[in-house]
Amino acid sequence: MKKLLLLSFVFTVGLLFSQGGKVIDQLSLNSKILDGERKYAIYLPSDYDYSNRAYPVLYLLHGAGDDHTGWVQFGEVKSIADKANKEGLSTSMIIVMPDAQTGKKGYFNDIGNKWNYEDFFFKEFIPFIEKKYRIKSEKRFRAIAGLSMGGGGSFLYALRHPEMFSSSCPLSGYMGELSYNEFCEKNKETCEKYRREKVFNYYANHNALSVIQNQTDENLKSVRWYIDCGDDDFLYEGNSLVHIALKKRGVPHDYRVRDGAHNWTYWRSALPEVLRFVSDRFHQK
Repeated sequence: MKKLLLLSFVFTVGLLFSQGGKVIDQLSLNSKILDGERKYAIYLPSDYDYSNRAYPVLYLLHGAGDDHTGWVQFGEVKSIADKANKEGLSTSMIIVMPDAQTGKKGYFNDIGNKWNYEDFFFKEFIPFIEKKYRIKSEKRFRAIAGLSMGGGGSFLYALRHPEMFSSSCPLSGYMGELSYNEFCEKNKETCEKYRREKVFNYYANHNALSVIQNQTDENLKSVRWYIDCGDDDFLYEGNSLVHIALKKRGVPHDYRVRDGAHNWTYWRSALPEVLRFVSDRFHQK
């Protein structure tokens, strides 16, 4: 009888594991900084509910026009992560997908400090997530990635907060306007409203090339970088210039240009390699 119960238990647990991880996409927390409710989605690996272990974490950012459900609905994050885990391509990890679309779009504080999303992300969101879930809350076990707007967010977050992330993987990243004049052409109201010095400082802090130039070698080299952009992507120039800037600074990084454009077909094909890349960093001593 005991053997039958044991076999039944093993069969049940094995069946649950074979179904892979789970995604919950309508979770939320209250933000004092943003004065309201913020939603997020999360992927939990297959053994999360049946173990006491803590997991590394990947913060996965969506692009403009999507929200926290983008990687779930269009990016097929569950099936891709399950497959990568099953095949040994990546380690088991928690994947967290925040919403940066509701209210005001974007991952950064605005120039008038009326919508401080970056403050929310680091001061409220990460602490909330890493307290609520069993996460290894050390730099070594924390990574960030994203596509398009989220690619720029993931790159600049790691550039400006290198103490937080072991690796950063921007996909088709929007790296900021390539010149101050171009920034003002696209943000005329902002440039007219605020004095030049303030606008220029804001531009410089949200342009990847400027941040690379002003960051120390030690900080740049403390993060493992993976940059991926399709050869037909309209954001190819910014990604190429970032690669060149890192190369000139002697900063080790992986730079990939593959056949593809600015679309979900490309980003879905990129995600398995992102999971492998961040897993390698999680495992390093």
